[in-house]
Amino acid sequence: MARVLVTRRLPDGGLDPLIGHEIVGPHDDDRPLTATELCAHARECDAIVCLLTDRIDAEVLAAGAAGGRLRVIANVAVGYDNVDVAAARGHGIAVCNTPGVLDETTADLAFALILAAARLASEAEADLRAGRWSGWRITDYLGQDVHGATLGIVGYGRIGRAVARRATGFSMRVLHHTRTDTGEPGWTADLDELLGASDIVSLHVPGGEATRHLLDARRIGLLRPTAVLVNTARGPVVDEAALAEALHAGRLFAAGIDVYEREPEIHPRLLTAPRAVLWPHLGSASQATRLRMATTAAGAVAEILAGGTPTNLVT
Repeated sequence: MARVLVTRRLPDGGLDPLIGHEIVGPHDDDRPLTATELCAHARECDAIVCLLTDRIDAEVLAAGAAGGRLRVIANVAVGYDNVDVAAARGHGIAVCNTPGVLDETTADLAFALILAAARLASEAEADLRAGRWSGWRITDYLGQDVHGATLGIVGYGRIGRAVARRATGFSMRVLHHTRTDTGEPGWTADLDELLGASDIVSLHVPGGEATRHLLDARRIGLLRPTAVLVNTARGPVVDEAALAEALHAGRLFAAGIDVYEREPEIHPRLLTAPRAVLWPHLGSASQATRLRMATTAAGAVAEILAGGTPTNLVT
C-alpha cells in the first residue's frame, strides 16, 4: 500500500482509483498546504495529487527525492506550469496532467464569455438587479454581433479548435495563430495581423515565460475599438494593467476574463473597468468534468504505483 498526498479537497469519487492506498490530507478546512508542509509530506509519500494552485517547485521535489519514496506528481489540470518538470525529471519523478478531459467544457465557457462580453450581458444584468433599468429603450445596451464576426484564436490546440467548432454555428470567420503553420484554413503567421483583423480574440495558449504578457499594451493597442478580448488560458498571458487602461479609455469595446495574473488577486483597475466580464476561473467547472479531472489524475498515480506507464505522462 502506497502513501498518497492529496493537497486539496476533490469531488466525491475523484479518488476512487486510489482505493487500497493510504490517503494523506487535505486539511479539514481545505486550506492550501504551505511550502514547508509540502516538503514534509513529499519526504514521506510515494505520490502527490495536486492542483494548479499548489507550487511543486524544486525544493519540494528535492525533499521527495531525499525521502526516497516520491515517484509521481499528478496535477489535476491540463497545464503544469506550477510543477518544476525539469527538476522532477532530474530526480526520476514522473509528472502527469489531465489532457483532453476539459477541452469541451472550457470551450463552452470561452464561448459563454464571448457572448456575455460582446452583448454587454453582465452590465445589463447588473443594472436590472440594482433597479437602474427603467424599461426597454432602442438605444440601450447596444453590443456587438457575434454571428458573422471574425474570431481570432490565439493558440490552436484542443481547446482552441473546440472554440472554432462552436464558431461555425454562429457563421463566424475564424482565423488562428500558432508558432508553426497548421496547414489549415485561417492560419495567420503574424499575431499582430490576426489581432488587427479580428472582431473577437480568444486566447488559448499555455502559460510560462514564453507567453507572459503575450498581449501587452502594444498588442492590446492593435485591437479595434469595437473588439472583444477573451482569456480562458492563463492569467499572465495578458497584461492586466494594460487591459484595464484600454477598457477605461474606451480603446477596447469589452473583455471576458476567467483567469488572472495573481489569482485570486485581481488588478483593482480591472475590477472597476467598464464592460469587463470577470469570472472566477470557471473554465472546467462542470460536475462531470471536474470529476473526470480528479479520476484521471488519481488513475495515473495508481497506474504508476502499479508499475505501468499512463498515457497522460508529461514528457
